[in-house]
Amino acid sequence: MATAFIHHRDCELHDPGAQHPESPARIRAINDYLPTSGIWDRLVRHEAPLASREQLCRAHDENYIDVVFSAAPSEGYVYLDPDTCMSPHSLNAALRAAGSVIKGIDLVYTGEADNAFCSVRPCGHHAETRRAMGFCMFNNVAVGACYAKDRYAAKRIAIVDFDVHHGNGTEDIFRHDPSVLFCSTFQHPFYPGSGADTRSDHIVNVPLPAGTSGAQFRDAFEGEIVPALNDFAPELVLVSAGFDAHENDPLAQLRLREDDYEWVTRRIREVADNSAQGRLVSVLEGGYSIASLGSCVEAHLKAML
Repeated sequence: MATAFIHHRDCELHDPGAQHPESPARIRAINDYLPTSGIWDRLVRHEAPLASREQLCRAHDENYIDVVFSAAPSEGYVYLDPDTCMSPHSLNAALRAAGSVIKGIDLVYTGEADNAFCSVRPCGHHAETRRAMGFCMFNNVAVGACYAKDRYAAKRIAIVDFDVHHGNGTEDIFRHDPSVLFCSTFQHPFYPGSGADTRSDHIVNVPLPAGTSGAQFRDAFEGEIVPALNDFAPELVLVSAGFDAHENDPLAQLRLREDDYEWVTRRIREVADNSAQGRLVSVLEGGYSIASLGSCVEAHLKAML
């Protein structure tokens, strides 16, 4: 299989300030680790384009997009919310992050790649239709899903979010859209405090208590999310790939390991193989253990390969 690895150096230039956990060191950790692994030469590397305003408007309110563009500073820092900070290079990084998912979707629909991983930042799954939140400016995976619907007439898109935090922004954007199945595993109670009480025919939230082990995570995913994915039979599978449920992550208290990420990716890929001709595009969300992030991404990519 051909797996695309999509990145752009602009994503390393987004600087939310000293001591902020969503730091440029995250991307550097991935870029430094993967060339030492056995899979680097098997990846087909691509640069992320800039998402256009039209592409952003399919997922976000136009007035909100104006707010983000006008807030972008020429120097110093601007806060869109208490956790979401912009510096002079942040807008371009956010546009590259959203554009990376669009690029991945083009690659899998044209047959240039079987699947794709977007190694980008800032993350996106907390960004709602009309507001930034939790380190996120634009909802990268949602922008991609809306693009696939418009460009490729996708009728059934599954978004699987295994970040340790609930993907409240993705849920907000697709709350009333049954053409998108949104499945999210997350620690609860925990930031952002949403998801545990939300469920519908196309929203499957699986809250997990602090201390959940890899085996317990697998049981929950197999029991609740896999059946929903199989019943939905998506034409395209998108993944919000957060690695902050890892046992070493400093911001959360789940206990996943690298083999759990390889396992869950294989289960998701099997769904894509069965109903979506293998079309799977994954985008980096959280993951704040610099020492573990590279090996987690390697496990994810092994399963995609």
